[in-house]
Formats: sequence, structure tokens, C-alpha cells
Amino acid sequence: MNKTAIGVIPARYGSTRFPGKPLVEIQGKSMIQRVYEQAKQVGTLTKVIVATDDQRIFDAVLAFGGEVVMTSEEHQSGTDRCKEAIDNCDGTFDIVVNIQGDEPFIDPEQINQVIRAFSDENTEIATLVKLIENTEELFNPNKPKVLIDENDFAIYFSRAVLPYQRGVDQKDWIEKFNYYKHIGLYAYRCEVLNEITKISPSRLELAEGLEQLRWIENGYKIKIAITETESISIDSPEDLNQIL
Repeated sequence: MNKTAIGVIPARYGSTRFPGKPLVEIQGKSMIQRVYEQAKQVGTLTKVIVATDDQRIFDAVLAFGGEVVMTSEEHQSGTDRCKEAIDNCDGTFDIVVNIQGDEPFIDPEQINQVIRAFSDENTEIATLVKLIENTEELFNPNKPKVLIDENDFAIYFSRAVLPYQRGVDQKDWIEKFNYYKHIGLYAYRCEVLNEITKISPSRLELAEGLEQLRWIENGYKIKIAITETESISIDSPEDLNQIL
């Protein structure tokens, strides 16, 4: 697969739950530096850049020797920020990987996995899932679940538990069916990224609060790769305290 891939790390300063999150220090380095350094270990990425809307993050990335571009404060999603970053970036790329800026210990192999998904020529977008192993996580609406078809493409994403198991006690559902949770790492063909950022929010997206439903509702195919690695995302100061 001779395709060039770029990794983009969207990083905004203004977070409702954790303002300034990209610059928080984790074991002597900022979160954004740790994400950047993990991404740089991925040999299949031709380039890695941070896309931010804040001068403090911009300066911090330059200070540790990273590549960074300034983007609009108006973006509603990391996908939109990736699109502007690519527009302002030197070079052309086949695949754009949207790397979460709040996973300081992201496994480089997970990034490789989403890139390898494009060996299937039908893949337009790729993402990761992980098998759910406990009932608490299964019924947590903050852990979106993914239904997958026989060719490893996403059928649907939901905060609800799908499928419903008729005639089975809910405590036994996890034993009767393989449920997968979504890991928020995306990759897109470059031309597909250009297209999906022009589409208005869809009915399903607005109902569930899940951006990827906009793409499915408009006919795009999302390839699923299964990871066994547990991602550690930092959404709040409490999450940070758990890893320090």
C-alpha cells in the first residue's frame, strides 16, 4: 500500500471540562508534547502536525521542536480543524489521521492499524473499536457502541446498547454477544475529508451527539479495526489524577 499519510493532532485551549488541557504537565512534559512524540514513532506517517486555535499551544509546540499550524476558533469538531490544517500544510497526502490530543500514551500501533485499513479500496474512513468487557461500561452512554457488518464496516454508532437482546436478562447481555466500544481515532482519504466537512449536521448526529453518524447517514463507509489496547483519554482533572 503506497499511500502517504499525515497525522494531525487537533488541540484547542478552551475546554468546558478542562481548560488548557493540552498544556497540562504529565511527568515532566505537556500533554500535547506526549501525544506528538507518540505519533512521531509511527513510521507510516510522512508528517505529524498539531492544529490549534491558541497562541499558547502554538508557542509550546514550537518550543519542543514540533510542527504546528494555527486554525480558526470557529471549528465545531476536530475533523473540521484537520481539514483547515491540511489546506495550510505543505505537501499532498492520500490519508489524513485525526489523532486525539488528549491521549498522552496513545499506542503508535493503533495509528498503524487505522492506516492499514485503507488497504481495502472500499475504505473511505477508518476508526478503531475495542471489545467491551464489563456490564458497567456496556451501559455507560458516554461510551459509544458500534455495530459492525460482516466486512468490518460500521453499520451504526450509538450511546444506547445495540443490539437489544430479546428475552435475555440485561446482566447476561455481555455474555451472549460481542459488543464493541468506539475508540475515537479516525483516518480519512483526503478527498473524503474535503467532502464530509461540507455536509451539514444530520438528524442522527444531532439525536445521538455523534459526528460519525453524519457520515454514515450520507452514505460514507467507515472501516473498523479492532484493537486490544485500552486507550487512556484525559477528559477532566480527575482523569489526570488517576494516571499521575
